[in-house]
Amino acid sequence: MNAPGHRKTGTGRQPIMDVLIGRTMAVNHHELRALGWAFSYFFALLCSYYIIRPMRDEMGIAGGVEHLQWMFSGTFLAMLAVVPFFGWVTRRWVTRRFLPYTYAFFIANLLIFFVLFQTNLTHAHVARAFFIWVSVYNLFIVSVFWSFMADTFSNEQAKRLFGVIAAGGTAGALAGPLLTTVLVVHVGPVNLLPVSAALLAWTVVCIHRLIAWKQSAAAISPAAGAVRDRATTDRPVEKAMGGSIFAGVGLVLRSSYLAGICLLIVLFSSLATFLYFQQAQIVRDRFDDPATRTAVFAAMDFSVNAITLFFQVFLTGRMVRKIGMGWTLALIPLLLMIGFLALGAAPVLAVIVVVQVLRRAGNYAVMRPAREMLYVVLSREEKYKAKNFIDTVVYRGGDAVSAWVYAGLQGAGLAASRIALAAVPLAGIWAWVSFKLGKRQERMASAAADPPLEQKRRTPS
Repeated sequence: MNAPGHRKTGTGRQPIMDVLIGRTMAVNHHELRALGWAFSYFFALLCSYYIIRPMRDEMGIAGGVEHLQWMFSGTFLAMLAVVPFFGWVTRRWVTRRFLPYTYAFFIANLLIFFVLFQTNLTHAHVARAFFIWVSVYNLFIVSVFWSFMADTFSNEQAKRLFGVIAAGGTAGALAGPLLTTVLVVHVGPVNLLPVSAALLAWTVVCIHRLIAWKQSAAAISPAAGAVRDRATTDRPVEKAMGGSIFAGVGLVLRSSYLAGICLLIVLFSSLATFLYFQQAQIVRDRFDDPATRTAVFAAMDFSVNAITLFFQVFLTGRMVRKIGMGWTLALIPLLLMIGFLALGAAPVLAVIVVVQVLRRAGNYAVMRPAREMLYVVLSREEKYKAKNFIDTVVYRGGDAVSAWVYAGLQGAGLAASRIALAAVPLAGIWAWVSFKLGKRQERMASAAADPPLEQKRRTPS
């Protein structure tokens, strides 16, 4: 069965490539160009990040595992400073301006750290600053990416394409650790920062191409929602969103749906933080050499993304359509309950590696694309401002609170195994919230696709 929307050639037959792509990835011919640019965009973005991610994990240990809760708190405070600035940028400039400006800002940051690491500044201070900066950077750039995707594709397209687009990020996340593992021995970790910056620069090219595709699609279909300047041209004219720089906060407070997403993110980030702390402690106790620890983290990253790639390309989209948004979102938290039970029984290196690899692979392959689909049914301002607030401040707020909770549990004398068992009911709550949100998204998408009878009567035929 062909993907919906395929157009036949003049001979009445579809090109063989169209048929193959339609059957394997459920993508329509007219979407191929946009899918390619989105795939390339996410590839470069995550390849850039995963080149420096092993450095961040090593810097977390170099800055002191006993200080991790302070670094998580510093990350949260940094998020509080960045989000109003992003709100000001989105209020002032249109998408084709503020997205490239955002990435240019982070490229400049990478080059500044490259210079700092060449100086004689105290390494521990620079290490902690780099850990905090990367923890802000990785959430921010990925949040902006998915906001752009939710704004570019429709709900129907998102269900079919977001898994494939996410696979672009997975391919980049595979290439990043591989580059780090191969190059770090020859050039050193610091000299990888300009490589990361160059990859980030490529994303700006992809952004411009996707905006051009979106404008072309809107010109063909005015119902896509673009604003036209009829006096001069048929090209869609984009306007800045305007509004307050703190609009994201207000949008969340006024919407039970967005508040539910906040709860989902807090539970997700809290449980991920618990696992991160256990990982840091177990790896620190097992290996003394920083280079070995960096290699272990890079190997884990590579394993996660190798497992993820196949599922994203061939299964994620089909899973959403087969079992629905509710069960798709609830699947990973249900599996994580089993993972925490395993850690409660045996908090050792082999178990933490398996649980972390499978949790992160499940998140990237299933949970993350499905989670981003929650935003497709929302307004443009909610997609950028509210989503950015949730993905950054709420996410890192959950990190910071859970980091102190974990430190408090340790201070109270609880062993790692008992902390793992305490996380099991939290994973169960996360599964329930995820299921409810998925069901509500489906109802909202259905209502948007099928307007009320009274509205249909008023719509001219």
